Amino acid sequence: MKVNSTELQNNFGKYLMLAGQEEIIITRNGTEIAKLTAMKEATVTNIDGTNTVHENASDYGYGGKKATYEEFLQLQQKSEERYEYIDGEIYWLASPRTAHQIAITELLVIFYNTFQGKDCTPMVAPYDIELRRTPENINIVQPDLMIICDLEDHLNENDYYKGVPKLVVEVLSKSTQRKDLIKKLDLYMSCGVNEYWTVNPDNQEVTIYHFEDKNISHYTTFKKSETAQSFIFEELRAEIDRVFRL
Repeated sequence: MKVNSTELQNNFGKYLMLAGQEEIIITRNGTEIAKLTAMKEATVTNIDGTNTVHENASDYGYGGKKATYEEFLQLQQKSEERYEYIDGEIYWLASPRTAHQIAITELLVIFYNTFQGKDCTPMVAPYDIELRRTPENINIVQPDLMIICDLEDHLNENDYYKGVPKLVVEVLSKSTQRKDLIKKLDLYMSCGVNEYWTVNPDNQEVTIYHFEDKNISHYTTFKKSETAQSFIFEELRAEIDRVFRL
């Protein structure tokens, strides 16, 4: 697929998702200038025969069978490691870096102060969120940070939340951005999340996506010296310099 640079800039989220399916050639004044392709991840086979995609690996080669949801649950019960399960693949969650933790801590404080005494509750990982594309397609993710506005209405008998957060936040790294910007963006958009924040410590930017009717309706990237503004919560703002204070 070919797309000009202006179209790419105006619809970056859309083409990030498409890059997971095909190569995107970027043009300027009719001349090919760049290429947008999917990043690669590595898959290992566990003792029980399931496959795990390791986020912190540099190569990609998913050649084994996909794990069933039951196999994922068995692995989760046997291991003290943290995992996510997205579209039939198991992802091991590596230990986060310092910049990641500082960004999440700062955002959690901002979110907590914003929603204190209100109906919506900030929650932070590790906290399993179950999202279903269809009744049979079950996904388990652990967003870095989320805003839940129907907590009491969707707690099951075991005190697990079974609803859909209004807003989720993921902090990117070079090894996880393909999953966060393509797989998770599509999952959140398809399953009823209203707003998605991607936080990039490397370039110190926050991009906010607003989802409507299972599509990206708006998105904005906020940079240093700017203040990120939520699309769905007028009172929710975050100074970029504070989020990336190191």
